[in-house]
Amino acid sequence: MRKRQAKKRPILPDPKFNDQLVTRFVNMMMWDGKKSIAFKIFYDAMDIIDEKKQDEEKSSVDVWKDALSNVMPHVEVRSRRVGGATFQIPSQIRPDRKISIAMKWLISYSRKRNEKTMAAKLAAEVLAASKEEGAAVKKRLDTHKMAEANKAFSHFRF
Repeated sequence: MRKRQAKKRPILPDPKFNDQLVTRFVNMMMWDGKKSIAFKIFYDAMDIIDEKKQDEEKSSVDVWKDALSNVMPHVEVRSRRVGGATFQIPSQIRPDRKISIAMKWLISYSRKRNEKTMAAKLAAEVLAASKEEGAAVKKRLDTHKMAEANKAFSHFRF
C-alpha cells in the first residue's frame, strides 16, 4: 500500500479448540481455499498425536504449541548491498513473523515427509519438533548458525 500499512484482519478462533493460532495455522496449510479439508487434516493430525504422544498430562494442542515454539527462530539473516558487495546481516525477528515462519517451516517439512496421508505427515513432524528433532528444528538451527557466522556484519544493520 502507498499510504499506510494495511489493517490486521481479526482471525476467528477454530471451532474445536477455540484458538486463533490454530486457525492461523490452518489458513497457512489450506490449498485452493479448501478450509474445511485443511481443518479436517489438522484435527486428524491432533487425534494421531493424542494416540502417539508419551506425555499423558499434555493435550495434543499443547504438544503442537511446544513444537511451534521449538521451531521458532529468534534471528535471521537479511541480504544488504554495501558498496559492491552483498552481506548477510543478522537481525532480530518480530514476534508475529517468528510465529508465521515457524508455521511455514512445520507445514513445508511435513509435506516433504514419507507418511501416507497429510494428517500422518503433520502429526509425525509435530511430534518430532516437540522432541527437538525433525527437519523443521534443523532448519531453525541452521538459520541460527548462519546468523552466528555472520555476526561480524551486524554493524551494517538497517
